[in-house]
Amino acid sequence: MLYCCDLLGRVWHSPIIRLYLLAFFIAPVFLHPQCLDFKPPFKPKDDLQFCAMYRNFGCCDSAKDKELMAKFYKIMDNFDYYGYASCAGYVQDLLCQECSPYAAHLFDAEDPSTPIRTLPGLCPDYCSQFWLKCRSTITLLSDDPQLAEAEPDQDRFCQHLELEDPDYCYPHLLSNEQLTQNLGRVRADPEGCLQLCLEEIANGLRNPLAMVYANDGTHRFFIAEQVGLVWTYLPDRSKLEKPFLNITKAVLTSPWEGDERGFLGMTFHPNYKYNRKLYVYYSVEIGFDERIRISEFRVSLSDMNVVDHGSERIILEVDEPASNHNGGMVMFADDGYLYIFTGDGGMAGDPFGKYGNSQNKSALLGKVLRIDVDDNDRGPLYRIPSDNPFVHERGARPEVYAYGVRNMWRCSVDRGDPLTKEGKGRIFCGDVGQNKFEEIDIIEKGRNYGWRAKEGFSCYDKKLCTNSSLDDVLPIYAYPHKMGKSVTGGYVYRGCEYPNLNGMYIFGDFMSGRMMSLQENKNTGQWDYHEICMGMGLTCAFPGLINNYYQYIISFAEDEAGELYFMSTGVPSATSPTGVVYKLVDPSRRAPPRQCHYDPLPVRVKSKLIKFKPKETLTGVELPTKRPNLSMQEEPVRPHPTEYAVSESDKDWLQELMDILKEQEAAAVTTTLPPTTTKPPRHTRRKNRRKKGKHRSESGSASAAVPQNGVVRLAGDEQGRDDRGRVEIFANGEWGTVCDDLWNTKNAAVVCRQLGFRFALKASKHSEFGEGKSLRILLDDVQCEGTEESLLGCQHTGVGMHNCAHYEDAGVICGNSDYVDA
Repeated sequence: MLYCCDLLGRVWHSPIIRLYLLAFFIAPVFLHPQCLDFKPPFKPKDDLQFCAMYRNFGCCDSAKDKELMAKFYKIMDNFDYYGYASCAGYVQDLLCQECSPYAAHLFDAEDPSTPIRTLPGLCPDYCSQFWLKCRSTITLLSDDPQLAEAEPDQDRFCQHLELEDPDYCYPHLLSNEQLTQNLGRVRADPEGCLQLCLEEIANGLRNPLAMVYANDGTHRFFIAEQVGLVWTYLPDRSKLEKPFLNITKAVLTSPWEGDERGFLGMTFHPNYKYNRKLYVYYSVEIGFDERIRISEFRVSLSDMNVVDHGSERIILEVDEPASNHNGGMVMFADDGYLYIFTGDGGMAGDPFGKYGNSQNKSALLGKVLRIDVDDNDRGPLYRIPSDNPFVHERGARPEVYAYGVRNMWRCSVDRGDPLTKEGKGRIFCGDVGQNKFEEIDIIEKGRNYGWRAKEGFSCYDKKLCTNSSLDDVLPIYAYPHKMGKSVTGGYVYRGCEYPNLNGMYIFGDFMSGRMMSLQENKNTGQWDYHEICMGMGLTCAFPGLINNYYQYIISFAEDEAGELYFMSTGVPSATSPTGVVYKLVDPSRRAPPRQCHYDPLPVRVKSKLIKFKPKETLTGVELPTKRPNLSMQEEPVRPHPTEYAVSESDKDWLQELMDILKEQEAAAVTTTLPPTTTKPPRHTRRKNRRKKGKHRSESGSASAAVPQNGVVRLAGDEQGRDDRGRVEIFANGEWGTVCDDLWNTKNAAVVCRQLGFRFALKASKHSEFGEGKSLRILLDDVQCEGTEESLLGCQHTGVGMHNCAHYEDAGVICGNSDYVDA
């Protein structure tokens, strides 16, 4: 025997090789239950009478159960009492394997393109007993001519029914604990990360930041781009060529990465089916002032897929003192009122007035607003609900429903448990933090959510934090910036298709790409956290599913049926067409067939239809067909596996596996793929891709002995070009780097102008030009207007104060023409 610990240890640190070793080499750690329709198993709605062993979880509903029972009696009518007594059990076992959670494995049907066996794969000992006692049933059970030809020869017949993967043969799989434990539950990896999959829904979008439905029975969905375009999609995912809404001329935004202005939110009136009204939230520029605007539109009488652009009525406008923290969520809650979620006005630390905008109830910024827009065709455009909490408080704006929020990005209303309606009407929000924590809140009337006194559970403004009159409500969950730096609020899953997800609040982080979930613990009242990862190995090996997504998670959405989606992009710019919409899928369990069926109302289409073409693929490699039998000495899922006994005959297979996987990994380096695979935060950063180059001062020559404060130089370009590199700044007597949080083209323009260039062509992030580990990080959260003389003249957290690491070192590409010379 050969002990291959060293061999495995050498390849284990490669993420790609480790993924496939886990998936294919150390099976069956990652389970892959699958039915003959190539979908996950389910819990039957009605009890099974014939294949009762699968009544709790499997691949048959009561209709299929009755069909198999009828087939059983038709076969057994050919036998007398003794034949029935001897063979009825075998025939029932074989027929009922169509109901097994592993039916696709038993019948070699994991791939829709391969022919399905007519009898399930049998373990050799069971097959021998069946052949000896009941071989006369073979031609009645199967019309496969090859089986009929093999039937006279026991060895040949049983060899024909053997499976390539002996772990799945019947009946031994029933006693295989690795295959049967936690069957039907959401699978988790050894670190507790829940394994889900995705389905691509739409692509080629420019920063898609809202997906809404009209609740009119058509099951259309409408996807909004940051530039001010909204597109109509039909239930079959085809897109109408003509936009639903186009207000690009009015919307204020830019191509700069990370620009928070633009078309930010959209919602349909609860009575849209009768009044054709919808509401949008977007940024505008009036003279020299920037504002957020809430407008009402109506859909055209002549085309249900186009807004009447002349119907716009401005419901509310609020001045924005800075270009960031614009809020952007607008939605109706169960009470029928319109909720508007504004940011605190921007910059850092809510510096407006004595206590900031968020704690000032006379300001509309940093608030949750609630207004009544019903029956507004005559009279005021909106009214104040009589039970708004501050209607009678002197100096307070009556629109305010809750306050003390920083920049809530994406909120949702819980539909409630499908059966008990528990949780119905709760409003969940993600509130973006300053420089330490991101938080999830449940919004309640009249409550103070703490900002700027608190950030998450901790104090931000110590003086305000200790004020006894603060009376703030704490978040249900907060996470530190080592996990992510910009929360994207999500939804509580209440759809029909994936029962295991019911009650799970799913959300993400824009910067890190991390997907997360919270589940309320009914015993403690606390919310339990689980990270969500993309399924490894065979977990997502279902037709149409993928296991990767682009890093920047912009928004989440529900469709009319309550299924859950999210939008992300590869380049966070309002003009980059890299946005994709994904549907979340639980590969471990689905709803019973036909339980979630609905018939959409017809849609009158006057525009050309663009058929959907998916572009993303399931990540995987083509492996050798032979797989060794391993005798595992210890638990296999370890960072450093211990000893595995492998026969000499399998040594060549393992070497072949290593060669294939190394080739795949090498190819992956030069292939453009979505950056997030299994655990987004661990695979989205670019680290040490470039060699450290010679440092260059602002004039391009050697630095003076004592540089002036604010002087910059570029470093790290492996080709030594002087128009690009990692930004290094001299401040307080030392050189240091700049963190890429809030890093954008305006910041880059200040650097490039210092260095004598006319244009900033790119604001580089994620240590594109290497990590300046030999230097301290001197600046973080830099926000420039673009006209400052140096970065020190911009807003920042203070020299030497930061909450980041060198893998976030910022860079620039400068030029004297407006294109990049690669």
